Amino acid sequence: MLAVGAFFVWLAVWQVFPRFDNRAPLAIALSATYVVMAYGIIPALFRIFRIFYHPLHLPVYCTTPDGFASDPINIALVGSRRQTILAMEAAGWNQADRHTPLNVTKQFFTTLLRRPYPTAPMSSLYLFGRRQDLAFQKEIAGGRGYRHHVRFWAADTELAQEFEPHRRFWQRFHRPQRGAPRAHFWVGAASKDIGFAPVRHNAQITHMIDPDTDSERDLIAADLKKARQLSGKRTQKAYRPFSLRNRAWRGRLQSDGRITICTLR
Repeated sequence: MLAVGAFFVWLAVWQVFPRFDNRAPLAIALSATYVVMAYGIIPALFRIFRIFYHPLHLPVYCTTPDGFASDPINIALVGSRRQTILAMEAAGWNQADRHTPLNVTKQFFTTLLRRPYPTAPMSSLYLFGRRQDLAFQKEIAGGRGYRHHVRFWAADTELAQEFEPHRRFWQRFHRPQRGAPRAHFWVGAASKDIGFAPVRHNAQITHMIDPDTDSERDLIAADLKKARQLSGKRTQKAYRPFSLRNRAWRGRLQSDGRITICTLR
């Protein structure tokens, strides 16, 4: 890791910065170097590295696009896609807009102007080898960068062979009743943004996550129950309690290893 860090420093100081320094004022050259390294070269090299090296991990947390550990999986919903969207909206959660350049630009300016954007796009996290299928958020009044959010993946769709063990791991908690209507088993990662922090491996700016992810799982279940969207709820042990470092600088997330499974009406 020290060698990789030294290589990126060398690349930034002796290769990228001089190209801008010869053409622009110092402040602009430094800013351009940061943007190119943090949002271009470093993420690209990490993703190329992940093509040849696939880290093995238990499917109890999702990962960033470049393979670093992120939010624990702590909640599941049983219902169709439409049921899930309507139930979460009835419980006071907003479905996130797609992560497109237009929506990201809108998010940037609404943040800059301190205006609300309750359906702001959410970054992509990965489980089963793909980004989230559904994402929801709930704003927290009184602070920028503060919000509840959850991402869901359908655990009963076709997957690449290497991710079949991950699907089997979660499907053991859902046994559809014979004759019941067709419903997906959505496994989700719920967490809470509590500000901003630099990413430890590329210096991008990201959200700092509240270490207590279990309370976010309980919040969603309580909101669904209050909105009368549940026909059943149970909590099961999926794994032993664990703690993991996420990509935010000094960020660490904790989980009791349990998952709350909510069956929608």
